[in-house]
Amino acid sequence: MAEEITFAVRAGDGSRTLTLHYERRGAGEPLLLLHGIGHHWQAWEPVMDILATERDVVAVDLPGFGASPALPDGLPYSLGTVGAALGAFCEAIGIERPHAAGNSLGGLLALELGREKLVRSVTALSPGGFWSERERIYAFGLLRAMRVGATSMPGPLIERLSRSAVGRTALVSTIYARPARRSPEAAVAETYALRRATGFHRTLAAGRDVLFTHDIRDIPVTIGWGSKDRLLLRRQGLRAKHVIPGARLVRLPGCGHVPMSDDPALVARVLLDGSR
Repeated sequence: MAEEITFAVRAGDGSRTLTLHYERRGAGEPLLLLHGIGHHWQAWEPVMDILATERDVVAVDLPGFGASPALPDGLPYSLGTVGAALGAFCEAIGIERPHAAGNSLGGLLALELGREKLVRSVTALSPGGFWSERERIYAFGLLRAMRVGATSMPGPLIERLSRSAVGRTALVSTIYARPARRSPEAAVAETYALRRATGFHRTLAAGRDVLFTHDIRDIPVTIGWGSKDRLLLRRQGLRAKHVIPGARLVRLPGCGHVPMSDDPALVARVLLDGSR
């Protein structure tokens, strides 16, 4: 059952109180799961139970997404700030240096946690921050279009579209290679998650100048990229490997930008291997 916790985050001029919503399952070494922009912890639902057979799995709603409120006034949506908040969150729920896995924005945050040596390993699936300027503009444009669609579409239409494979393709095909595999309930829930994401615009604005340029040493890093990623093109994986030469680069055949639903068995295996 999903939980929430309120804790203090140290800021430059003191501290702020932050509440995060999360789901925790399983037993073993801790594995922190971080979703992408506009999504929620349920993005990991297709692989949660597989992972929970070997890991203490914690999937969190990032600040301003899912059921988690936005960052308090005075805290920017920077990598450093959100990374520090996630470190404080882990301390608050009693896990020390978990493994971290993330998708898209979550992958970029997982890499930041790795750079700060706050985690034992990093598995990043289509992480942000390895784009060219043209690719960033393209990706951010698609994300804004998705947000406009989610906020302008009447609720009854979302419900009606979710009931057919063609309709689910219209709703979520930007991020999934196999959108028909999403259940009607999941397609509706994630459309509303995007619609209600209070952190969306601040996160996107903070990402305009973000490039991940740091090598990560002394901890294992795995980078996975879907062969059918339409949002962050797979050549960005080669750039990530260039930045982090010791990383293991894994191709995810037939998977889109959010691969957990497209091939749960493959993604779970990559996450478990990456967190050994």
